[in-house]
Amino acid sequence: MNKNEMIEKTFEEGKGIFRMFPTFVPRRNGKAGKRLKLHPDDYYALGMKRGSIKERWFASTITATNGPLAAPDEGLSYVSVSADSDEKFTLKEAVDYLGSALIGEELMAEYHGWPMYSKFFDYENPLFHHLHLSFEAAARVGKLGKPESYYFPRQLNNYKGEFDATYFGFDPDTDPETVKERLLKFNDGDTRITELSRAYRVELGTGWYTPAGVIHAPASYLTYEPQWNSDVNSVQENVVSGEIYSREALVEECPEDKKNDMDYIFGLLDWEKNIDPHYKKHYFRPPVLASESEQYVENWISYANDYFGAKELTVNPGQTVTIKDGAAYGCIFIQGHGRFGVFDAETPAMLRFGQQSADEYFVSEKAAKEGVTITNQSKFDPLVLLKHFGPNHPDMPKTVS
Repeated sequence: MNKNEMIEKTFEEGKGIFRMFPTFVPRRNGKAGKRLKLHPDDYYALGMKRGSIKERWFASTITATNGPLAAPDEGLSYVSVSADSDEKFTLKEAVDYLGSALIGEELMAEYHGWPMYSKFFDYENPLFHHLHLSFEAAARVGKLGKPESYYFPRQLNNYKGEFDATYFGFDPDTDPETVKERLLKFNDGDTRITELSRAYRVELGTGWYTPAGVIHAPASYLTYEPQWNSDVNSVQENVVSGEIYSREALVEECPEDKKNDMDYIFGLLDWEKNIDPHYKKHYFRPPVLASESEQYVENWISYANDYFGAKELTVNPGQTVTIKDGAAYGCIFIQGHGRFGVFDAETPAMLRFGQQSADEYFVSEKAAKEGVTITNQSKFDPLVLLKHFGPNHPDMPKTVS
């Protein structure tokens, strides 16, 4: 059986739904939060030089920007062919072959593929103050811009790590020249850039939308992060929890002739958004009810942007529901067990690196529109899953109330 035949057979057997293979990603910086359900012995599964595993990626058709030691497929999501073997193929291969049969005509026509991915982001310590490039700035180095959003699931945050607040942007009274002065001294000492910022304490069960060009230093909670298909950064904080970052982290996504041009480096910031005096009003994302009954409740948790959306679905104990969506999506189970379409679904207590799982799926547009039947087989425990969409879900709220 060739690759395309395998893709088609798996797609048909799943009735338009793929069961996914877990994708874990290491990072050299920071400390692992160890809330990814990964076996304690497996956080350095890719070797000490790669650093500990701190992320799990979902519905990804891109690779991680992760240094010269990264495997060519690092970050790509894989589809599991069968529980009886470890045969697999990438979601990207499935999108390339199935096209609109998988993700719908609208996304194929507009983006020629699946345009977003999501991840669990899991650090014990806070991350550096950094920004993701705008589409215009990223295009200058042959890449895509990266807006992203955050949601803090209660089920995966039994402890908060070292710092329970996230910095966003700069204080509205900040002088741009003050920022430039600190960045000019990147190699001379601690930039202390967060002194110029403002922090918001994390509220579990809520989230934020972060536009490209907005500087931010995420808290040390495990975060669910739907985002655009990109992995581009500019880091403006050079000392975090005693760890030192080189100036290359500041300028690695700048053209060669701009790496010493402070006006260009500063221009990666969307300054007006960074100093928005009503930042929380515009970018905080409390849950918004999508639909509910005695059997279930579903909330929008990422919305009011042009790039992606996400929902949290809770099915009550012992209930069976059929949930329809107007677009293809990926999903991850975070509590409970039961049935998801033709599949047994379960939230693992612990995974070994390289082990298959039954907690992650990708649902075709046709299957989503027809409705996925979900059964909670527990008498006591809710069944909870997070669903990530591209920009084309017709019911996603367009504004913040």
